[in-house]
Amino acid sequence: MTLKEKINKDYIAAFKAKNSVVKNLLSVVKGEIQTIEKNTSVENLSDEDVTKILNKTVKSLKETLLSLSDAEKINSVKIELEVIEDYLPKKLSIEEIQSKIDLLLASGITNLGQIMKEFNSLPVDKKIVSEIFQKSKVQ
Repeated sequence: MTLKEKINKDYIAAFKAKNSVVKNLLSVVKGEIQTIEKNTSVENLSDEDVTKILNKTVKSLKETLLSLSDAEKINSVKIELEVIEDYLPKKLSIEEIQSKIDLLLASGITNLGQIMKEFNSLPVDKKIVSEIFQKSKVQ
């Protein structure tokens, strides 16, 4: 099952369960997917493209979270974040990133660009990779 199919299935389940928070959130995501498919003349977006949309949604929700002061709205946004993050691949832990960087440094790769290239296809926060690399390089 593709990510898009899972989102559609979960949308229907949320609709039937009358879970308006999840239903509304998935409705927005589905709309984004449909808009991109229409604009690019692609019938079905790849999981990678859907993941980009989900990452954009997570970024937007995190920005919204920072600007809120009402506890009820904060909880609602946190629930939305949890829902979206369930669709995303689990990010590598700091220990896993450190281990991979150590291996790359030991193999002779000392350029940040080359290090980042090795992490391109992995689910990881690039900023954290850069920070860990800078600390490892200093040691």
